[in-house]
Amino acid sequence: MNLNDTASLKKAIVSLAVLVPIPSIGVLSAMVLFPDTALGKALFAVSKAGLLGLPLAWYLWVDKGTLSLSLPRRGGFGVAVLSGLIISAAILAAYWLLGDYFLDKNMLREKLRDIGLADRTAYAAGAVYWIVVNSVLEEYVWRWFVVRQSGRLFKPFIAVIVSALFFTGHHTIALKVFMPWTATLLCSFGVFSGGAIWSWLYVRYQSIWPGYISHAIVDLCIFGIGAAMLFG
Repeated sequence: MNLNDTASLKKAIVSLAVLVPIPSIGVLSAMVLFPDTALGKALFAVSKAGLLGLPLAWYLWVDKGTLSLSLPRRGGFGVAVLSGLIISAAILAAYWLLGDYFLDKNMLREKLRDIGLADRTAYAAGAVYWIVVNSVLEEYVWRWFVVRQSGRLFKPFIAVIVSALFFTGHHTIALKVFMPWTATLLCSFGVFSGGAIWSWLYVRYQSIWPGYISHAIVDLCIFGIGAAMLFG
C-alpha cells in the first residue's frame, strides 16, 4: 500500500467518524434528552445542517471532486420500482400480521398528535416532504457519501452492509420513542434491509436516483399505514 492509498483510507475513516454520529446526536437531543425545548430543536437543526453540509464540503474541499447530478446513465429504474413494491408488500404484511401484537396503536396516535401530525393537512404536508425531499437527502448522505467512503475501506458487499448499519442507527433511536423494544427491533431490521437494498442500487447503478425511487415508494407505503391509523 502506497502513501496515497494510506491517506485515502485515513480520510475515509475520519469522514465517517465525523458524519455518522451527527443524526443520532440530533435525534437524541430533540426526542430523548431535551424534547419539546428550544435547545432540543436547535441541536436538531444544527445536526441536520451538518448532515447535509458536511458531505458536500468534504467532497469539494477534501476529495477535490466536482459536482454532478448523479444522473442514472446505467438505468436501474425497473429494479428500483420492483424493490420498492416488494419492500412495501413486506411492510404491509408485517403490519397486518404482527401490528396488533407488537404495536401500541393508541400510543402511536398520541405521539403523532404530539408532533402536530393529527391534522390531515399537516400530515399530508409532512408526507410530501418526507417522500419528495427527505428521501432524496437520505440517498445523498447515506448512499452517495457514506457508501462511497465505505467503499474505500471495504469490498463492495461489506460497504453495503456497513452503510446500512450506519443508516439504521438514528432510526432506531427515533423508533424507540414511538414503540416498545420488540417493535423497534423489528422495524429497525426493516430499515437495515431497505438501507442495504438502496446501497446496493447505488453500487450497481452509480446513481442515487434508482434508490430514491425505491425509497419513495416505501415511504409512501409507511405514510399510508400512518394515515390509516390516524384517520381510519
